[in-house]
Amino acid sequence: MSEAAAQAIHFDATLVPHRSLSRRGFRLLIGALVAANLMIGVPVFLLGAWPVVGFMGLDVALVAILFRLNYRSGRLTETLRLTDSTLTVTRIDPEGLIEEARLDPYWLRVDMDDPPEHDSHLTLISRGTRLVVGRFLAPDERLELAQALRAALARARTPVYDHRWD
Repeated sequence: MSEAAAQAIHFDATLVPHRSLSRRGFRLLIGALVAANLMIGVPVFLLGAWPVVGFMGLDVALVAILFRLNYRSGRLTETLRLTDSTLTVTRIDPEGLIEEARLDPYWLRVDMDDPPEHDSHLTLISRGTRLVVGRFLAPDERLELAQALRAALARARTPVYDHRWD
């Protein structure tokens, strides 16, 4: 068995940005916008102001495009995996580009303001390497992640002896 396969996993978390509006909710929102624009646009069109209808369609298209861009940025993921010998941080951006960083857990320091502020960063520091993770998380979520990672590091650094005292 290889050395990597034999190592215990002490911490494993996948971070994804939160999106409050589901796909179904998005469709309902666009449908409501189209219905509202039709209710306003049809009488305006009948009164002879037909160019207004085109601009009303543009606002629905703009909302749809902006939501699509928002959902696209929501495909970003970060995975943190702590084993006996490394903390691996894998970041996959919306285009599918994969970045991976490996940090030594015995030199690792987790830096985060407590209590967190809006612009507080969760920074992992190991042997001169600084890595900011979870930028898209809320401050409280970043603090919770920092505390969980610190606890996992403490458990991983503590030796476990299995002695039989018969």
